[in-house]
Amino acid sequence: MGTKQLRLGYKASSEQFDPAQLLAYSVEAEQVGFDSVFISDHLQPWRHTGGHSPAALPFLGALGARTSRIVMGTSVLTPTFRYHPAVVAQAFATLGCLFPERVILGVGSGESLNEAPLGLQWPDGKERFARLKEALQLIEALWSDERVSFEGKYYTTENATIYDRPEHRVPLYVAASGPAATRLAGRVGDGFITTSGKPRELYTDTLLPALDEGARKAGRTVDDLDLMIEMKVSFDHDADRALGDTHYWGALALSSDEKTGVEDPIEMERLADALPVERTKSRWIVSTDPDEHVEKIMQYVEWGFGHLVFHAPGPDQSRFLKLYGEEVLPRLRAKGVA
Repeated sequence: MGTKQLRLGYKASSEQFDPAQLLAYSVEAEQVGFDSVFISDHLQPWRHTGGHSPAALPFLGALGARTSRIVMGTSVLTPTFRYHPAVVAQAFATLGCLFPERVILGVGSGESLNEAPLGLQWPDGKERFARLKEALQLIEALWSDERVSFEGKYYTTENATIYDRPEHRVPLYVAASGPAATRLAGRVGDGFITTSGKPRELYTDTLLPALDEGARKAGRTVDDLDLMIEMKVSFDHDADRALGDTHYWGALALSSDEKTGVEDPIEMERLADALPVERTKSRWIVSTDPDEHVEKIMQYVEWGFGHLVFHAPGPDQSRFLKLYGEEVLPRLRAKGVA
């Protein structure tokens, strides 16, 4: 892996906070020293009680207007069902014009929780992947060419033009948790997005080799990409609080089999709340010790991840931002590079 400065970001939990709260926390993240803010674009949250789901596109516009330094983007948005890819291309071109070199489009193949409730037919993984590949081809064409006539299997345009495009192209990051989409990220992405808390072998034996394979097919290496990972961390001086905060996000501990076909936040909440705390904490680094956080986080850095976006599960995000900003971020920055 090459040598790059670590980038430390904040995950704005759209599923947990209303738009005004989320904006305030994200502005605060810039103030305490985070480098980036990313938001997921969900129609529905993982749980009904206390759940929220502000739209990412207007949120990013508001965040850009309230900040001056942070890079901001989606982690992730699905450009294949609720949105036509051309709508996504136009929206992010506009954001790129308004906030030059501060916007990233992060994309993924989607969750049925966000699409099926609108009456959209939810296809199998093979079709979702094919749709994503085609959508990215169309987005890139609209960002680079004029009068785009595109005839794909899923999307068609005729003499379409994005009239307002930024001087600097918006970077495109591809999110993945399996090898096929990870190879796609290596081939066509400026960055790769995944999440922490899974078995080491998934990263070292599956995802990173697939990313390298995809990059080489495009005549480049993983050093040409920004390797971003959402770090699930629960940090507090109160050990019981750090542990208990993971309960809200119990859905993250559900297996793929347990979540498959669940398209109602009420049912997802029921399944998650039935889990013991031993499982809800399983995806998180839970500790009162900042050095332990750094030690566990640095494992991911050693594997090659250089853009760490921290997702905290607790209801008091200001408390997290202050504590992490004072006690963990300086220790990570002292480590220097990925």
